[in-house]
Amino acid sequence: MSSNDYLKTMGAPSFDELERAGMLPSLADLAGRGCVCVECVEEIPCNPCETSCPQGALVVGYPITNLPVVDRSKCTLCGLCIAACPGLAITIKSVEAGNAKIRFPWEYLPLPAAGDEVEMVDRLGEAVCAGKILSVNSAAKNNRTAVVTAAFPAAFVQQVASIRRKRHGTV
Repeated sequence: MSSNDYLKTMGAPSFDELERAGMLPSLADLAGRGCVCVECVEEIPCNPCETSCPQGALVVGYPITNLPVVDRSKCTLCGLCIAACPGLAITIKSVEAGNAKIRFPWEYLPLPAAGDEVEMVDRLGEAVCAGKILSVNSAAKNNRTAVVTAAFPAAFVQQVASIRRKRHGTV
């Protein structure tokens, strides 16, 4: 079984699927300011990303089962779409001077805290590299979905999707 077949059976989109759907940003897209990364490859009735975007940068359109399309020229990287996505399929990534940052949704307890050293993981939860939590946004507008920002080595920007969850009662 190829790694792409394995990802598909595990419920995570493969690099090939993301590329075919036009959802895998290039390293140039990620440089400097960065960009919103939408990893939604399921044609299901869903459009909270579209309705949450004040700039109209994310469009699902009609029918509501269309995959979202990102207009990066309109996106201000506000991040409202991150917490709005029920599939937890939206992140914002950037690369600058050998370091990468990712903003991602987080719905587990305990919440990480700024300064925490963490394991960055891929789409299947496998450890990829070490990282550090920069901030945690638990604003009421996020409807109980925290938006976490973490930093890690830029070499892993295409693989990293989240962090490994801490277990209650452990350090």
